[in-house]
Amino acid sequence: MITMGLIGVGWWGRMLLKAARSSGAMRFVHACSRNAATGAPVAAEYGLRFSDSAEAMLRDAEVRAVVISTPHSTHLPLIRQVAAAGLPVFCEKPLTLTRADAVAAVEACARACVPFAVGHNRRFLPTIGAMRRVIDEGRLGRLLHIEGHLSNENSSVNFAPWRSDPEESPAGGMTGTGVHVLDAFTNLAGPARRVAATQLLVTKPAPNPLDSLSAVIEFANGMSGLLATVRVSPRFWRIHVFGEHGNAETWGDAAGDTSIVLRLAGGATPERITFAEVDTLRAELDAFAEAAAGGAPYPVPTDQMVATVAVFEAIAKSVAAGGAAVEV
Repeated sequence: MITMGLIGVGWWGRMLLKAARSSGAMRFVHACSRNAATGAPVAAEYGLRFSDSAEAMLRDAEVRAVVISTPHSTHLPLIRQVAAAGLPVFCEKPLTLTRADAVAAVEACARACVPFAVGHNRRFLPTIGAMRRVIDEGRLGRLLHIEGHLSNENSSVNFAPWRSDPEESPAGGMTGTGVHVLDAFTNLAGPARRVAATQLLVTKPAPNPLDSLSAVIEFANGMSGLLATVRVSPRFWRIHVFGEHGNAETWGDAAGDTSIVLRLAGGATPERITFAEVDTLRAELDAFAEAAAGGAPYPVPTDQMVATVAVFEAIAKSVAAGGAAVEV
C-alpha cells in the first residue's frame, strides 16, 4: 500500500478520491488546494490532512507519490516541483496544452528518475486492450482508417469558469472529451502527422456551452482518421478501426463500455466480445501505485503521452486558424 498526496480537490479530484476508496494498492493521506474554504472540507470528508500549498504537502513524510488534478496550465510547474522532491508523479489529462511543455514534463521526471503517469483512464477499458490485441495479431490486416467520438454533459453539470477559458481549455470540448479519443488514436494508430481540417461550431458559449468539433487527421503510418465531440449531449463513446481484412468497433454510453464487434472480410458473421465492467479510475490509480512502488511501468509510454499532446495542440491551432491544415 503506497500513500499519496492529491493536488486539486475540485470535481475531478473528488472523483479520484472516491475511486481510491476501493483500491488495495494506494490511499490518499494528504490533500492540497489553494482554496482552503472549499478544499479543507473535502479533505475532512475523506479523512485527509490538508494544506493550501504544494510545498507544505511535499513536506509530509507519509506522502510517497503525488496525483495532480488541477487546471491544465498549472500541470508543468507542479510536475517539476513534485519530481524535484523525488516523488512519482501522476498528472490528469490533458498532460499539458503544448508538445513543448509535454516534453519538458517528461524530461523533468526522467532527470529525477521518478515514475510518471498521465490520467488517460479510458486506456484501461478492456475493450481498448482487446482492440489493441486484434490489431497486433494482424486480424485486420493493414490499417487504413480510424474514427472516434466522445460526448458527455460534464461541461454543464460540472461547470467551472476555468474550463471555458479559451487559454485554459482551447478548442471547445477537446480538453474534456476529445483528448480521450486522441489517446485511443495514439494507442491504436500511432502518432499523427497532420491535422488536415478542423471545425468548431459554437451554438451557445459557456456556461452551458453548445458546440461541436470535428477533425480530419493524417497519421504517420498513412492512416486517415476522423474525430468528433459534442458538448452537452448524453454520454456516448465510439472507437472504430478499419483495415484491409476487417474492422473492429467499440462503443459505450451510460449503460457501460463493455463490448467490441469484430467484422472480418469474406462474409464471416460479426463476432461480439464482451467484458466485465471496470472502474477505470481505480485501475489507473492502481497502475500508478504499482509503478511508484517499483513494479511494472505505467502502461502509457511517455512517447505516446507526448504524441497525444502534439496532435491536441495541432487541433487547437487549426481551430484558431479557422480550420487551416496544421502539421503535428
